[in-house]
Amino acid sequence: MIVKTRSAVPAVDWGNGTSFRLLVARDNMGFAVAHTVVTAGSKSPLQYRNHLEACYCISGRGQVISDGVTYDIEPGVIYALDQHDEHFLIADPEQDMELISVFNPPLRGDERHNLDADGFSEY
Repeated sequence: MIVKTRSAVPAVDWGNGTSFRLLVARDNMGFAVAHTVVTAGSKSPLQYRNHLEACYCISGRGQVISDGVTYDIEPGVIYALDQHDEHFLIADPEQDMELISVFNPPLRGDERHNLDADGFSEY
């Protein structure tokens, strides 16, 4: 059995917030789970070419824009990037947005986005 607390795992600066990587590849679960904090007012151009990702909002509000369609994100909403989709993740300017993110295959745990690059940041 694996038992971890958010306070026991390092906070990774992923580019526009922090990610607490609760389960990673070395845990041998076949997927990764992260508690992701998205900084209020940020807009992140993202794409996961090597992973599928699902995110469940637990706090805050924001939007995901993919293929020109805008989806409102709020507590209780899940979105899944099942086609390695290019997308913009936007947090409301008033408060951070918190997501539980699941990745398949699992992350190593140290990945970070390069949001200064042209195009969509990927890993």
